[in-house]
Amino acid sequence: MRQLPAISRRVAAAAVSVVLIGGAAACGPEESGGAKGGGTDGAPGKGGTLTVLNRAPQKQFDPARLYTSGGGNIPSLVYRTLTTRNRENGAEGTKVVPDLATDTGTPSDDAKTWTYKLKDGLKYEDGSPITSADIKYGVERSFAAELSGGAPYLRDWLIGGDTYQGPYKEKKGLDSIETPDAKTIVFKLRKSEGDFPYFATSTQFAPVPKAKDTGAKYAEHPVSSGPYKVVKNVGDGEQMTLERNTHWSEETDKERHAYPDRIEVKSGLSPAVINQRLSTGSGADAAAVTTDTNLGPAELAQVTGDKKLAGRVGTGHFGYTNYLAFNPTAKPFDDPKVRQAVAYAINRTSVVNAAGGSSLAEPATTFLPEQKSFGHTAHDHFPAGAKGNAAKAKELLKEAGHENGLEITLTHSTAQNSETSPEIATAIQAALKEAGITVKLEGLEDNDYEEKVHSVDKQPALFLAHWGADWPSGGPFLAPVFDGRQIVKDGYNFNASRLDDSKVNEEIDEINKITDHDAAARRWGALDKKIGEQALTVPLFHPVYKRLYGKDVKNVVISDWTGVLDVSQVAVK
Repeated sequence: MRQLPAISRRVAAAAVSVVLIGGAAACGPEESGGAKGGGTDGAPGKGGTLTVLNRAPQKQFDPARLYTSGGGNIPSLVYRTLTTRNRENGAEGTKVVPDLATDTGTPSDDAKTWTYKLKDGLKYEDGSPITSADIKYGVERSFAAELSGGAPYLRDWLIGGDTYQGPYKEKKGLDSIETPDAKTIVFKLRKSEGDFPYFATSTQFAPVPKAKDTGAKYAEHPVSSGPYKVVKNVGDGEQMTLERNTHWSEETDKERHAYPDRIEVKSGLSPAVINQRLSTGSGADAAAVTTDTNLGPAELAQVTGDKKLAGRVGTGHFGYTNYLAFNPTAKPFDDPKVRQAVAYAINRTSVVNAAGGSSLAEPATTFLPEQKSFGHTAHDHFPAGAKGNAAKAKELLKEAGHENGLEITLTHSTAQNSETSPEIATAIQAALKEAGITVKLEGLEDNDYEEKVHSVDKQPALFLAHWGADWPSGGPFLAPVFDGRQIVKDGYNFNASRLDDSKVNEEIDEINKITDHDAAARRWGALDKKIGEQALTVPLFHPVYKRLYGKDVKNVVISDWTGVLDVSQVAVK
């Protein structure tokens, strides 16, 4: 999932995901690995209504338009995909597993061709069979301009994807997606992509029956392939009601559990209202959760002092890094010694405190998140300690010809997000002052900030940034930020450092040929360490998610893929 916020390339703010867009293994309350229960014997039981209380509406619920991580949270109750995330706590939850397909895919031709076979007995909510042609059509409609918004990888990956305009304009469809029979689908890519099974978890791979496609209105009443069907969707996802899909079979779906009879999604609420309702737990709120609202520092302190409430806090980690980004084409950051000086001067203790404290943020010295699935390899090229190394920073500044100090500008957002916000910027300003660096703060409204930092022409010399994982792998974390071929000069650019190193680009290509995720992860970790030597970014911290759930909510599962409670596993009393 990429730069955030914005679902899953922006998923972490809500995570995901996607995300999630959002590190030790994530787990349920009190590091227990999840709270079990729901039935009279302690096992999860069927029945009841689950309420979801959220800030952001579940907009763009069309599977083509969703930018999800692992199929999303609420979306994956309605849409099944070729593969999905493993619905387990912590690190086990970063694995990709089969969903509609019998396995995670068969690669050939250096991972440029991927073949999937569908399971037997797959049905839509109306009882009609799900076919490979439906999945092909679902992918193809994600190319339609009127259904834009989903993850863009297939435009780059699929042969012919860069010019294809979707099935409404091009009836023929994409030749690079073959369906030799009703249960086989083959994807032909123009380059090696060993992570294809991870991307096949996105809702673009959900089946859509062509005869029932209503175009831009499809999100209102999509045809369900998952355990629940949409019976109401109003206000562009602000209020949604899901009920059981009676034709869904757990025999074909080992990942999801349709425990509640009904799910009510209510959005447009403030974080304070959501957390108050969850803590009080009156009426329907006793069986409520949130998929997008964290506990803040003050709320967390209050909850920690109440043993019963503390037992209802889910802790999660999502692949996400907050960092300082340099523009090395702008002075004085064209000098590596100046970039290194800034890295040495950072006081990560004060930055973590500004982000909400050690319960909500963990200090970072690597760009890759601290999870095995990403290939995390511990390193600290410019050790600042817990509170910064001002002496080393001054030494480097002197070597760079700035013995009398330096004046720079730090651009940040005025949004109160504890990531790119004034509090983080002020903490950095104070730390750099100790090293003789005077920092002027440039605060921009969120939209202006996003536009400026992602524009090659307007990009500031130094700014606060963040990146989240589209799936738990080093590829979608490193390639968009450091692959020189992904520099975008006339649109949204994420390679702020303008790094275009042929050896880095070649290594990315070589790793993408690897279909053994553990082997690829080790190579991503080594590449992260190598890139880190150039001080193109200064990793600051990784967020920790703390979310409250209702007193009648059982079977809490929080994976390191999403970092948040998985609604497909929840049971209620």
